[in-house]
Amino acid sequence: MSAHGGYYLPEPSHWPLVGSLGLFLTTGGLAMALPSSPGGEMGSLAVMYTGFAVLAFMMFGWFGTVIRESESGVYNEQVDRSFRMGMGWFIFSEVMFFAAFFGALYYVREIVLEQLAQTSANPYNNLTGEWIWPAFKGATWPTAGPEGLVYKGAELAEGAKLGAKEFLSMKAMGIPALNTLILLSSGVTLTIAHWGLKKGNRNQLILWLAATVLLGFLFIGFQAYEYVHAYSDEMNLRLSTGAYGSTFFMLTGFHGLHVLVGATILTVVLLRCIKGHFSEEHHFAFEAGAWYWHFVDVVWLGLFIFVYWLV
Repeated sequence: MSAHGGYYLPEPSHWPLVGSLGLFLTTGGLAMALPSSPGGEMGSLAVMYTGFAVLAFMMFGWFGTVIRESESGVYNEQVDRSFRMGMGWFIFSEVMFFAAFFGALYYVREIVLEQLAQTSANPYNNLTGEWIWPAFKGATWPTAGPEGLVYKGAELAEGAKLGAKEFLSMKAMGIPALNTLILLSSGVTLTIAHWGLKKGNRNQLILWLAATVLLGFLFIGFQAYEYVHAYSDEMNLRLSTGAYGSTFFMLTGFHGLHVLVGATILTVVLLRCIKGHFSEEHHFAFEAGAWYWHFVDVVWLGLFIFVYWLV
């Protein structure tokens, strides 16, 4: 550890090794449990669950170490800058992550469907549907994909011919619109909590941060209900529903996971605020959680417009 104002060097830590072990057990356990042949049964997930437990233990221990170091005052301006740069690059990587999925959605909707709908006398000069997939039908969005696609697990009568099944798309009104209001409201409550922290008003900080956390978990609850409804026989919208189903669940599912992570981060920050952590000048952990939450808000607006509204 350096002197105050110099370059900070943390003490040697065993937590990276513990985290690596947890990741190894998680991914290795999943790989061992996968069926050896298509349609086979999954094996035991005990090793994967053990990996999850090790990762949870690592996070509690490592985060606790960082919190104790922060509260002891050993961090200086150099550490604060490195934290901010690290969080900034992390959010940038998340931006590119979602950009890839939005790009896939655009490619399927605006390029692939148009190509598959084309016909040409010389298919070798143009990548047309007549050559790529002659049996393709329904080149409109939303689409379940080529003719003959059957939903995974669909029950067919004996002797029935496989064919495309009907499904309903998810509309913007209802739960998606309500979740949009919830997330936008959570951004406002988080900003009010931040103002309270800057003014040294603990009551305002804790009250509005608690409201933000509740709104975050409320969003997750509504999205879980939406997924159950989507998988019901009434909608028959599933991850296996071709291009539309896969892009819908990948985008909204990963966003929901990010909301869960953000709400968990803000819950930890809330508990720290209740314990009296952070000051008006030094509260990067709060700011990092706020940056992440506002990023999640912006991504949801893009999802609401391009996944729900413009169907």
